[in-house]
Amino acid sequence: MSTYVPPGWPAQVHPPGTERFEDTAMTWLLELVPPEYRRYGVLRRYPIALARMARHHVNASVEAAREGFRTARVELAEAVPPHGIEAVLETYRREGGRLVALASAIELVESALRSQELPDDPEYRRPFTPKL
Repeated sequence: MSTYVPPGWPAQVHPPGTERFEDTAMTWLLELVPPEYRRYGVLRRYPIALARMARHHVNASVEAAREGFRTARVELAEAVPPHGIEAVLETYRREGGRLVALASAIELVESALRSQELPDDPEYRRPFTPKL
């Protein structure tokens, strides 16, 4: 049983192949999506579906942060002083970096979950190979 995790692996998620991997992955992924997603049993039954939705949700947040950064100066020019606009841009820079790292971590977890599809059939089990 391998305990290797690639760079960027979320600390809250146990390594693939360990006993609690899927449980910790689901818990972590549920924290990344809107709370309403917890209502849908299908996302608990199929962690790969939850990972996919989390990936799309965070990628949309990345795009929203990029758009906000690009338009902040123009949209806030009349309402916020220049030093305030710079602070807003710095917030976008920090949050954008955090979101991009989060999107990468979700991709790693999703890849590991996909490698465990059909775990009862060794013919279909693919080893987890992180993309570097």
